[in-house]
Amino acid sequence: MSTGTNAEADADVTRAPAAHRPHVVVINRWRERYAEFTRYIDHAAHRVSYVSTEVGTGSVPAEAHEVVLVPATDDLERVRAEVRALAARHGAPAAIVALKEDDLLVGAALREEWDVPGPRQASQIVFRDKYVMCRAVADAGLDVPDFAAAADAAAVRVFGDDTGWPVIVKPRTGSSSSGVVRVDGPEQVAGLDLDSEPMLVQAFVDAPISHVDGVFDGERLLAWRASRYLNTCLGFRDGNHLGSVEIDDPEVNAAVERAATAFLGALSPGRATVFHLEVFIDRDADGRPHCRFLECGARVGGAEIAFLWREVHGYDLMHAAWQLQLDLPLPPVPAAAAAPHAADEVAGWMLVPAPAERPCRITESTSMTGRALGPYAEVVLHPGEVLPDADAYYEHVGGRFRFRAATGAEAEAAITATAKDFRVRAEPLALSTTTA
Repeated sequence: MSTGTNAEADADVTRAPAAHRPHVVVINRWRERYAEFTRYIDHAAHRVSYVSTEVGTGSVPAEAHEVVLVPATDDLERVRAEVRALAARHGAPAAIVALKEDDLLVGAALREEWDVPGPRQASQIVFRDKYVMCRAVADAGLDVPDFAAAADAAAVRVFGDDTGWPVIVKPRTGSSSSGVVRVDGPEQVAGLDLDSEPMLVQAFVDAPISHVDGVFDGERLLAWRASRYLNTCLGFRDGNHLGSVEIDDPEVNAAVERAATAFLGALSPGRATVFHLEVFIDRDADGRPHCRFLECGARVGGAEIAFLWREVHGYDLMHAAWQLQLDLPLPPVPAAAAAPHAADEVAGWMLVPAPAERPCRITESTSMTGRALGPYAEVVLHPGEVLPDADAYYEHVGGRFRFRAATGAEAEAAITATAKDFRVRAEPLALSTTTA
């Protein structure tokens, strides 16, 4: 199993002597400090350059050796050209890091090109292409709903007729529920866009969706939490708030741990990874919790998950992801972060959708911290601030909130109360510019 603990990894690039100053390239699109880059690498002992979107410069530290801008960090050819130019100025990269889901394959391709440590495309494609992903889980004999490649309308109709309607059609390499469509019958198939990118069709499962987040060492879960979604990711795109609260039912968590270990074993055998796994959880004929696979990413979960892990559980999943991309040892896992039964607190989060088409200018918002039933932390834009039309979809929203409580029921009550009382309004940026 590979956790970056071999002798070569002991020559830690993050602790290299200042006289050498290796060149490290970071690919970034986050404005928020989901990753705390200056904690992960000494910017004085290294030339740390950043390839970033303009919005993403908000999280680029002042200590950066150089920053170059690109319109999109998942544009491999553009990013490749910028990395080559950076290498000409500062030396060949000793490491390349890309932590956002949509950038994983770009980072992997560039590591292959420069022959630097870290995951390659072969280990990442199973986490990015949902057909390849589901095939790996099915081939391991695990429970995954029926699926097929949706090459054309005929394939979707045949699949729906064979497995039953409704079905779900989605991009094979999509994220944040972008492009996901529920198709209730064959009469709706003609309206699907099946030509823009490779698509997948899946059987619809009428069961609650949960997510599981943590670190897998190639054989077992080193640290993990399972959380129930409140509403759905697809519903969030339709204007509903999206929440999540960690599960504190021991029976359910025991079933999740077994299933998650098996799913990760099928996707990443013998290879360590951070993960964001989504599963359906319902009950079998005997009333016992049962998990079915939905999808899994080899990255830290979105929304507020990175913050909750640092602030509530005392473990930095982003640091773990950084280390694995450099083939370095994982940060030690504190006992309280290892498993739900070791925790004193339950965490949760909530997102409120953008109040107008992005980009938009906020005209009204209300703080929700300091309430008896409220979040311990929030990110709420003030009137006059602009919500950008940026690719980090769950970052640039109408409001982001983090919760902690003694039980899941208490956390859920606070999320529900916050969703009910929070107010945010905005006007499209074009309109506000015109009328200013």
